[in-house]
Amino acid sequence: MKGNRALGLAYLAPYIIGLLVFTAVPFLASLYLSFTKYDLLSAPKWIGFDNFEKLFTRDRTFWKSLNVTLLYVFITVPLKLAFALFIAAILNYKLRFIKFFRTAFYVPSILGGSIAIAVLWRYMFATEGLVNMALATLGISPVDWFGDPGNALFTITLLRCWQFGSAMVIFLAALQSIDKSLYEAAAIDGAGRIRTFVFITLPLLTPVIFFNLIMQMVQAFQEFNGPYIITQGGPLKSTYLLPLYIYDEAFKKFHMGYASAIAWVLFVIIMALTLIAFWSSKKWVYYAGDKRS
Repeated sequence: MKGNRALGLAYLAPYIIGLLVFTAVPFLASLYLSFTKYDLLSAPKWIGFDNFEKLFTRDRTFWKSLNVTLLYVFITVPLKLAFALFIAAILNYKLRFIKFFRTAFYVPSILGGSIAIAVLWRYMFATEGLVNMALATLGISPVDWFGDPGNALFTITLLRCWQFGSAMVIFLAALQSIDKSLYEAAAIDGAGRIRTFVFITLPLLTPVIFFNLIMQMVQAFQEFNGPYIITQGGPLKSTYLLPLYIYDEAFKKFHMGYASAIAWVLFVIIMALTLIAFWSSKKWVYYAGDKRS
């Protein structure tokens, strides 16, 4: 028995060591650094809440970046989930070559976060890029995708929504697990496809919708590659998300203590929104065996 326990701990050791060294220790170290003035070259100097006081009272860039980040998240997450659910519903039908289409729709979620795809996206939406060329064939004037602040954020949002594969797969698995007898009973009662989807499919999918909502929200708040590679936060900081601000403060200006303070504010925001989502889930998420009036 003791031998099996030791063997099990030995198998777990690499994960535990990695969790402590690469997650827990940096996590706690950043909390300490957020209360210091630290430039990576000299020893950290304790300054208390000065970083946070500056952040909330004198840093206009932070508030601009925060507004852009919240707008990005609140636009991207609902669009991505809606599109993922729509495609999953289509792929749930028994169509010819359905396995190929499921794989094809999943691939963007694997490639979407890479540097190469971000560079490709930048060239696609360039002034003389593929998208404007397609618009020109329809008689539509070229769009300044990156020069206009509203268009720039929209372009970055499209890149994030394009990476819907992981959420789609989870929705597809949930759709396939729904008892078919419920649909048969609805058909006998004369319910159409829309009523069946609204009153049967959606309520049964709410646990999966809730899971995808949390996961996609956390990932959206951490978005970095797309805005950094495509727009560098511009124009006029219209795509300057908080992760970009943290990066600039930490590795361009060497304000590591200040960057740690921003990172902890971002963590608190994510945690607060997650807790709100869990609180609200009592009102709209339905689990098997729930007895609600």
